Amino acid sequence: METPNAPKTEAVAAVTDTPADSGQQLAVLLEGIARGDQAAFAEFYRLTSRRVFGMARRVLIDPELSEDTTQEVFLQVWQNAAKFDPSAGSPLSWLMTISHRRAVDRVRSSQSSSDREARYGASTQDIEHDSVSDEVDSRLEAEAVVRCLGTLTETQQESVRLAYYGGLTYREVAERLNAAVPTIKSRIRDGLIRLKTCLGVS
Repeated sequence: METPNAPKTEAVAAVTDTPADSGQQLAVLLEGIARGDQAAFAEFYRLTSRRVFGMARRVLIDPELSEDTTQEVFLQVWQNAAKFDPSAGSPLSWLMTISHRRAVDRVRSSQSSSDREARYGASTQDIEHDSVSDEVDSRLEAEAVVRCLGTLTETQQESVRLAYYGGLTYREVAERLNAAVPTIKSRIRDGLIRLKTCLGVS
């Protein structure tokens, strides 16, 4: 979230001009965020974003998904700072609980998508294909396809699923995953080559 340049507010001044410990600092900043103080939010983000990203990365592995999840966490902080209860735990514990739940929710969402793909099989929508993807017959049994998808890296799986199953073009996949089009093309091509090998497509 972008914040305008502004003089230090009371919340920011309280954590930068006094020797309070980190827990007290974050608590004061959360109070400011609850009042809509953007400078307090910017300082809170500066102090905690590395920890949030680290938590997301440990759960999700994929750096791009971890970045997206980190942004979702801080959006939730901005919207729900007033719900923080100091008697229930430290600000950092509250934040890391939110981070872990968000990351786990993203994993569950991905798993639900995989389950749907296993039930309904490969889509036959007309999308951009290169010569390798044309060799992967959409009529192959869904069970075999899902099994072989497990041999791909996380980023390859995500890209192939969006393109081959979701019917998205390379550009649409790139926009969805916030990556460059050449990067997405490379992921999909490499992923489909591995699929072809696993499925025994000659």
